[in-house]
Amino acid sequence: MTDFPHHALGKELNNWGRWGDDDQVGTLNFVTPEKRVAAAKLIRTGKTFDLGMAFDSEGPFKAGGFRNNPIHVMSLLPSDTASSKDGLISADDMIFTGLQSATQWDGLAHVGYGGYFYNGVPAGMVNNFRGAMKNDFPKVIDRLISRGVLLDIPRLKGVDRLEDSYAVTEADVLAAEERQGVQVESGDIVLLRTGSYKWFLEGDRARFLGNVAGPSLGLCRWLHDREVAALAVDNYAGESWPSPVEGSTIPFHQVVIRDMGLTLGEMFNLEELAEDSEADGVYEVFLSATGLKVTGAVGSPLTPIAIK
Repeated sequence: MTDFPHHALGKELNNWGRWGDDDQVGTLNFVTPEKRVAAAKLIRTGKTFDLGMAFDSEGPFKAGGFRNNPIHVMSLLPSDTASSKDGLISADDMIFTGLQSATQWDGLAHVGYGGYFYNGVPAGMVNNFRGAMKNDFPKVIDRLISRGVLLDIPRLKGVDRLEDSYAVTEADVLAAEERQGVQVESGDIVLLRTGSYKWFLEGDRARFLGNVAGPSLGLCRWLHDREVAALAVDNYAGESWPSPVEGSTIPFHQVVIRDMGLTLGEMFNLEELAEDSEADGVYEVFLSATGLKVTGAVGSPLTPIAIK
């Protein structure tokens, strides 16, 4: 392989073996029982925020692309059961969807390089018969409940959304912490707002799936040093797009998922939470962001709920 700057960075920040040779959870090891207890104490008003995208045909993807929007169909209608002697009627349904077609987590078997995924798992451990035989998403489900911290970079900059392809830096998140009066701590799930989700809410799918602002490679070291458990971004790419590294497609993914073992979220709707946080000055929440226990999955859809 040609040497790339993100591979050198990944070697520096590598967590392989940190929690044992058989670890399949990565940085979500930072979410301890004590951390969850502390997070639960953040609930004071009971106000809830749905951070998820609807799973339906109006999602962001167009037909024929690398992902498709979910398809919902009815498998049983009330008319099918209307002849029941006691007057019973019922309905049933199903969906056909990719596991990363709306708000979703990238698991630790989603991205690798050099023939390996997180913690030295070889590429051959992901196959057509069983999916991911190691690092599959169900391993981390119970860890995705923690303190969530919103970092609102557009409001820091005094704009509605960041400019196309802007790469969020360590200086940006440090300044956001200072402005908001909040500190990211070990075991936190960071909710990084770029404003990109507004394109989707405004109905401009093409712009939403276009060149977007997101985390820079320089943010990896901050995530590592702060012992961030997981990162959720409001764009579709999970990082700034297109890649600033010539010859590389998603270098940020490669470092944080493959080398650091960090679960990465995409397409989180942070708009309502950001508005409320700007109004009341509270940027820390109890976050429940578990996904589906699909055996062998390399990612998962979810409807994350933040509670104040």
